[in-house]
Amino acid sequence: MDEKKLLETALELGFANAALIDTRDLVFMPAFRPLCRENLCGKYGANYACPPDCGTVEEMRQKVLGWPRALVLQTMWDIEDPLDDSQVKPAKGQHNRLTRQLIDQAAAPGLMIGASGCSLCTPCAITEGLPCRFPDRQYSCMSAYCIFVQELAERCGMEYDCGPGVTAFFSMYCFEPEG
Repeated sequence: MDEKKLLETALELGFANAALIDTRDLVFMPAFRPLCRENLCGKYGANYACPPDCGTVEEMRQKVLGWPRALVLQTMWDIEDPLDDSQVKPAKGQHNRLTRQLIDQAAAPGLMIGASGCSLCTPCAITEGLPCRFPDRQYSCMSAYCIFVQELAERCGMEYDCGPGVTAFFSMYCFEPEG
């Protein structure tokens, strides 16, 4: 699927915004990795797609840079309290499902970077000492890649802080352009 069609398809699926960027223009902030250790999401050490099991900061950076282009995707949600998991988790789940749907429609190899860590299996097979059940569909979040999302949003002309009562989520599809 060409880049113009990717953008059109993203908006048709219901993303609020979509933009293309060269992966070399992404800002990586290794200082973000310690935030994962705080384990606010509960996936640190309990999910193959999350630290410390997903790879080092440099390994994650190289995974992204292995793809020259990225489609940045944004959804916006009416959520009063961005710390209320009962509202945030379903919204992030829907955001990630839309991202996967877009990638499946693109039908081309690429890398999904989600709005949260992988939730294909609950619980993740790592908690049972088993290998990942879906290694080709597994996805890590922006935080695991140490991508500076606020800077990314600005570079893509998207709002990061949408104001009171509105929460934005971001994901990416890294890919090789056609041609």
